[in-house]
Amino acid sequence: MTAYEIFGAEVSYFTGKARAYLDWRGLKYEEHVATQDVYRNIILPNVGWPVIPVMRTPSGEIVQDTADIIAHIEAAETPAPSVWPATPLQHFVSELLHLFGDEWLVIPAMHYRWNYNEDWAYAEFGALSAPHLSEDEQYALGKKNGARFKGALPVLGVSDATVPGIETSYEAFLAEFSDHLTHHPYLLGARPTLADFAVYGPLYAHLYRDPESGKLMKKLAPKVADWTERMQAGGALGPLAEDDTIPETLLPILKRQMREQLPALLQTSDLLKEWAAEAEPGQRVPRALGDIMIEIEGARGPAKARSFPLWRLQGALDVYHAMDDDARARADALLERIGAADLKSLGYPRLKRENCQVVLA
Repeated sequence: MTAYEIFGAEVSYFTGKARAYLDWRGLKYEEHVATQDVYRNIILPNVGWPVIPVMRTPSGEIVQDTADIIAHIEAAETPAPSVWPATPLQHFVSELLHLFGDEWLVIPAMHYRWNYNEDWAYAEFGALSAPHLSEDEQYALGKKNGARFKGALPVLGVSDATVPGIETSYEAFLAEFSDHLTHHPYLLGARPTLADFAVYGPLYAHLYRDPESGKLMKKLAPKVADWTERMQAGGALGPLAEDDTIPETLLPILKRQMREQLPALLQTSDLLKEWAAEAEPGQRVPRALGDIMIEIEGARGPAKARSFPLWRLQGALDVYHAMDDDARARADALLERIGAADLKSLGYPRLKRENCQVVLA
């Protein structure tokens, strides 16, 4: 059988997520570096904008977005165990942590890369895009290409006002995750789930691999560095926690997520409602819907209301609304404990993915 192909980069947050999943699955795949030629000949004609990773299936279909890549493979290969927990509460929590890893840990990941590892990142970007150039030429090209990514810091809410809170929160998260890993090898038990792959993306590609960030992780949280290395090596296939339980040691991380990320989601959902009132079904949702304020460990500052996190949140809410009464009661009790009661009644216009875009359903 022809192998799956992944077009991405070692330096890429989401390529790391997809690669770790493929390695855990044990699937045959070929990874291609996303050079300028790859962007020009494969990614832009099929996706429409420069983004990685992109997967080409054995039949030649192009799939973009890591969640879509994982869902495609799960459906095509019908493997066991599934990347999604089989029980409802663990499935729900896995989706919440998917949202956290993809759409909130991006804040410390981007802060540490561009405020502590900037020159190194430029060299990496240049070597990736044009391996045939000299080191000086690669650096110049990497600085040009990297400007787009560094320019995302204000969009995410990384500013002089929020950096102290971002660093305090990240170091506290490392301590919380370290404590959890003392008792459980992965987030929900003895094997990775979608939650682990989502959290691994930023922790590996930016916060472990970038040199200054990696030194910090290894100094403050060697257990997290060890988890990152185990995930990189392919994970494991052990059982999840019994009886659809959520480990107590996971609650501090979930509380952190809801304390920091949920207010941003609520503000963004209000802006989506305003936008959707004048929009038509099938219309592409703007990547930013306006301006919000975020607060992290008491540090407040402006950010853009990014719409894509609402797409990720919709996946979690779909799991919640599909629960039977018993599972829903247990989910409600968990939401109360982690300060997320607002999620129970949160509603906003339904979204869908179409032609690699989030559109109004």
